[in-house]
Amino acid sequence: MSEICEPIDQIPHFTTAEVAKKLGMAVRSVQLMVDRGELEAWKTPGGHRRITQVSVDAWQGRQPSSSGQAPAPGLRSEPSQRILLIEDSVHFQNLVQLLIQRHFPDVELHVAHDGITGMALFGQVQPDVMLVDILLPDINGAALITALKTHAQFAQCKLLVITSMDEVERQSYEFALDGVPILHKPRLVQDFPKALNELLVS
Repeated sequence: MSEICEPIDQIPHFTTAEVAKKLGMAVRSVQLMVDRGELEAWKTPGGHRRITQVSVDAWQGRQPSSSGQAPAPGLRSEPSQRILLIEDSVHFQNLVQLLIQRHFPDVELHVAHDGITGMALFGQVQPDVMLVDILLPDINGAALITALKTHAQFAQCKLLVITSMDEVERQSYEFALDGVPILHKPRLVQDFPKALNELLVS
């Protein structure tokens, strides 16, 4: 955990819950960010985290945004299309963000670190495409997809599942994955741009 040695009340700061709301994340995700040193914080005598505003602002400033790079040949993206990525692995969050930034610079990407946050963001963002991992905290991807299918707006959303699970491991989740395109994480770099492009232009 990245902590400042002498907490000073005058330092602008947030509670963990305030940061979670500000970043659209689960409280647990914010706690893990502090533990990894991505956010600077200290603890009150009662054991509550206080996270510095400057570290939150710095973290937001480091997140990938649309670049001026042209899409790779043969790939197209429509301006203002929205994608919601629901993935708890920071590594794969960053990888998807980099691939989208490179191949689809006009796409608006939103990220949720767990299934519950993903369900809330789905209603707020109303994405054109949703990228979902199967193994998620709180609620797995298959249950998430099943729950969202009850929403009328889900009919307007295209779905792509991204998972490290092989076909045998996915069998217990087939009730929600029938007809859904699935990408295997070890081949994400090779297969993701083409798969996403097909969803965006269809």
